[in-house]
Amino acid sequence: MTTTAAPPQTAPPRSTPRWYADVGGVAAAVSLLIVVALWVGNRGLQDFGLTSAGRLTGLIASDLLLLQVLLMARIPLVERAFGQDRLARWHRWTGFTSFWLMVVHILTITLGYAAASHANAVAELGDLILTYPGMLLATAGTVLLVLVVVTSIRVARRKLRYESWHLLHLYAYLGVGLALPHQLWTGTDFVGSAVSRAYWWTLYAVSAGAVLAYRIGLPAWRNWRHRLVVTDVVAEGPGLTSVHLTGRRLGELPARAGQFFQWRFLDGPGWTRAHPYSLSATPHGDRLRITVKNLGDGSSRVGGLRPGTKVLVEGPYGKLTGETYTGGPVVLMACGIGVTPLLSLLGELPYAPGEATLIYRARTESELAFRDELEWFATHRGVRIVTLLGPRGAQPSWLPGTLAGHDGALQRIAPEIAGAHVYVCGPEAWTESACAAAQAAGVRADRLHTELFSW
Repeated sequence: MTTTAAPPQTAPPRSTPRWYADVGGVAAAVSLLIVVALWVGNRGLQDFGLTSAGRLTGLIASDLLLLQVLLMARIPLVERAFGQDRLARWHRWTGFTSFWLMVVHILTITLGYAAASHANAVAELGDLILTYPGMLLATAGTVLLVLVVVTSIRVARRKLRYESWHLLHLYAYLGVGLALPHQLWTGTDFVGSAVSRAYWWTLYAVSAGAVLAYRIGLPAWRNWRHRLVVTDVVAEGPGLTSVHLTGRRLGELPARAGQFFQWRFLDGPGWTRAHPYSLSATPHGDRLRITVKNLGDGSSRVGGLRPGTKVLVEGPYGKLTGETYTGGPVVLMACGIGVTPLLSLLGELPYAPGEATLIYRARTESELAFRDELEWFATHRGVRIVTLLGPRGAQPSWLPGTLAGHDGALQRIAPEIAGAHVYVCGPEAWTESACAAAQAAGVRADRLHTELFSW
């Protein structure tokens, strides 16, 4: 176990204005309204039939595909407004919706053209693919999008390594890039309307520009500016390793306690695959720390890192932060490796002695990490530490199996829970159960902050 005392509190970055989220939601809704209005303006209603319906579903699918790109383009304003959890859910919902609209688009366009020419639908589809400009590219893009959708289904995701899933998911960008250009050459809403062309070219440019600027440009600039390197590697417990890092001007890095980065350690083959790890200590001066659980693949290499290893990062990401907390009771609920971002929050939140409770769930006592730091927080900042040990029960519960089903357990552990800010972090099923218990105890939705350890 580490014996390093917790760092002193530092001034966190500015809070995110609440209207950021409202502006983002309105902009997304307006984009869909514009698409429908342009379709109506291009005789969508007057010529309504299979072909016209196919145009509309294709246009909406295209708009959603580009919105999906923007959701995960790592735009700082969007990240700060919504957080990775919400963006990932919306990205998933938008992706599946756009995919099925694309399927309807292909079917209705094919059937509409086949009916107009009195041809067989299968033959008409083949003719469309082989003879219409851009359709071969669109077909290749559709195949790639099908691959991404299939591997995004929960059952398929569980059978894939994170690295494999992440690599396959990157093909979505290529799929979007190949699937959309056929509209430029054959789409009625492009060929016949200067206003439509202006809208779509603008949306294409904004989407591509956001990816280039925030997925490539901003990380490259930050890595050149901050030049992170590993300074120390410390075993915290069974299969648990902390990595201490330093760099240049780290005080200018806009990171808050509770956030995570995508990490690439330049230690040999496989360095190109990024892994999401949360900060496990409050960002302070020229030091950062993450703590990684050995789950195989990339995480198993962390314990073998050497001081001096160069590091590339993307981020910070996540909204499990204290930006809306100004004082009063606070309850932090952690399961396993989920304790890491909550540990960093303990160093940043401005709670008074006796106002903070950390509920730490683990299977065995040997899996409890950071005992010295937790003792420091208990002694110097009056944090109450509650450990819940034991294996999971047959039914999903945030409690150990021996305590599962005990109604009101959370209120007994933390009597102030109803009026507290509550931070929850752990595996997906456990987090859902813990959030349900907090809501049943009277915690307001705007005071319940979560981060899921899932992908």
